This record gives sequence, C-alpha cells and structure tokens, in this order.
Amino acid sequence: MSPGPMANAEAAALRVRFDKWLWAARFYKTRSLAAQAIDAGQARLDGERVKPAHPMRDGALVTVRRGGIAVEVIVTGCSDRRGSAQDAARLYRETDESVATREREALARRGADTMQARFPGRPTKRNRRKLEDFLNEP
Repeated sequence: MSPGPMANAEAAALRVRFDKWLWAARFYKTRSLAAQAIDAGQARLDGERVKPAHPMRDGALVTVRRGGIAVEVIVTGCSDRRGSAQDAARLYRETDESVATREREALARRGADTMQARFPGRPTKRNRRKLEDFLNEP
C-alpha cells in the first residue's frame, strides 16, 4: 500500500530547507544571504557543507561563522516561517562550548581595543604646539 496524498503533504510540511531555517532562526536577514553563506561554507550542517535545499531535522548541529566568530547551535525545532525573535530563539539551543568561545573572543577583542591608541584625527593647532613643546624640552 502506498501512502495517500495526505501523508505526502504532511511529510512535505515537516521538511524545511536549510536556507529557510537559517532565515527563520534569524541568523540572516534574507534567504538569499543564507544561501550565499551556505555556498561559501560559512554555514554548515553537522560539520559538513551541504546545499541550501538540504532538509533540516531536530538534533542537527549547525555551525554559523559570522564576523570571525563561529556559533554552534543544536536544532530544537523546524520552521519555515520567520517570526519574532522569541519564536526564533525556540528553534535552536547554543552549545556550552560555543557560548564559552564567543565570550572569550569578545573579551580578547575588548582587550585588543584598549591596547590600541585612539586618535580622533588630525591634531589641532593647540595639540601640535603642545607636542612641539614636549619634544623640544631638554
């Protein structure tokens, strides 16, 4: 016995494309940006490169690289509709290692920012005079 048309419709409704899921989970603003990230290898499913139309399933490990930081999440729900941020947060759970790595990276970036000298631009006439006085002191 072959499954009826209702069973096929339900199976199709449960299948969600990888690019649609990334868009619905609010990792990317548009589906085309999600598809570009998948093609570039910045978004991976279970550590492997897949096509944008690859079907999603609960429990899959998704790795998204944005701004030099890799975020690893476990899929807890599948949706092809983009909702509120609270709805999107229910679609995944970030791994503990990913949270720790992200916090370490943020700390390192903050430390690097404080080490760099910040110059607002060209020195003013007053600043140049002060610098010349400082350099000309014996």
